[in-house]
This record gives sequence, structure tokens and C-alpha cells, in this order.
Amino acid sequence: MTGRSAHGEPDFPRLAPDAARPGLAARLLTRRVGRMLVRNSIVSSFVFLIGLGLLWVLVQHFGMKAVPAAAIGFLVSNSLHYALGRSWIFRGTDRKIHTGYLIFLINAGLGLAITVILFAALLQWTPIHYLVARVIVSLFAGLAMFVLNAVVNFRQV
Repeated sequence: MTGRSAHGEPDFPRLAPDAARPGLAARLLTRRVGRMLVRNSIVSSFVFLIGLGLLWVLVQHFGMKAVPAAAIGFLVSNSLHYALGRSWIFRGTDRKIHTGYLIFLINAGLGLAITVILFAALLQWTPIHYLVARVIVSLFAGLAMFVLNAVVNFRQV
């Protein structure tokens, strides 16, 4: 069933054949998806700070080694991101919670790979400061993760 969303934009059926649906770019370039991207950016920034804070607490106050502490921070912040993503960014998904969480973590692993590869490339082949490079890379990786989660995991686009 097609019609209009609550925001007046086309409401495309999730299970329509590919030929009946507009292309991915047309589906991504809507106000509704723009609002999801803004919410995702807010959540991503918030959970990044949570993960960073947890890393600091584990290392500085509990004497944990940095790498395992970073892994714990990564899992905690990504779990929180998933919960907020499911309830606020991509609300109304029909994806089962456990399956969605697994796909979300797989996507996060892809995001980590994108981040490390692009970061290393910028440091190797440009004079960009490492902190600036990290911010630039996070924009690309963050957008890639948003699209993967919106289209594949939460099936909202």
C-alpha cells in the first residue's frame, strides 16, 4: 500500500519489487531521511562521548589496559546506539531485536574497518593533522553506517 507519510512524503512499501521502488538516491534524499540523519548524528555524537568517557574511566581509575578498555567502550557505546537507533532514529522497524543487534554490530565492524583504512590513508598520503583526519574520516564512516542501517538493518529507506 502506498500513500503519504505523516510528513507528506511518499510512503514506499518496504517489500515492493525493486522495479516498483525509486532508486536508492531518491529514497535517501527526502526530508524524512534527513530528519533520521539529524537524529543519528545527535545519537552518534552522544555515544561517542560515552565511549570516550568509559575508556578514560577504565584506564585512569581502574588501571585497565587501553586496548581492552577501548573494546569495552566500543561495545557499550554501540549497544546504546542500537537501543536509541531502534527507539528514536529508526522507530517503527519490523526487524527482530536480536537480529537487528547482530546486523548493527556487523555494520559497526564495517564502520571500524572504513575508519581505520581511511584514517591510515589520510595520514600516509596527506599532510592533514591526525585529529582533523579522524574527524573527516568519521563523517564518511558515519554516513556509510547510517545508510547501511537505514536501508539494510532497520529497513526504513
